[in-house]
Amino acid sequence: MNTTIKSVLVLMLMLTSQAFFAQKIITSNKQQQNINQKAEKDAKKASDEYHAKLNDEQAKLKKEQKKVEKHQKELKNSEKDLEKNKKKVAKLESDNQKMNSKLGSLSNEESQKQQLKIKKNELEIQKLKVKQINQQKALDKAQAQI
Repeated sequence: MNTTIKSVLVLMLMLTSQAFFAQKIITSNKQQQNINQKAEKDAKKASDEYHAKLNDEQAKLKKEQKKVEKHQKELKNSEKDLEKNKKKVAKLESDNQKMNSKLGSLSNEESQKQQLKIKKNELEIQKLKVKQINQQKALDKAQAQI
């Protein structure tokens, strides 16, 4: 009977130890799966946050690039306007010189008409020069902002 009890105890011990180890392995597998799932969630969350930050930075860079492009266009337009204004002033001054040289050979009435045109041109030249100064200031300000 002693041997029977011993054998039963050994058998029970073996059965319980295997069940215990099996249960422990199953538990550790579940824990490992939980850990893996949690790690995947954390990695996905970190990846999503990184992509969101990256998208925000790209949007900021695009806005900044648009501002720079707009500023460059304004700068080019200001330069073109300034050049056009300078050409107008030069043309009006040259017209005045031509009219002044013709004044002596014209009749009194024609001479007065030409002088009136010259005065109008001089007034227009002064207006254009003021405009030119303002355009130059705006251009200098735009260049300083770069």
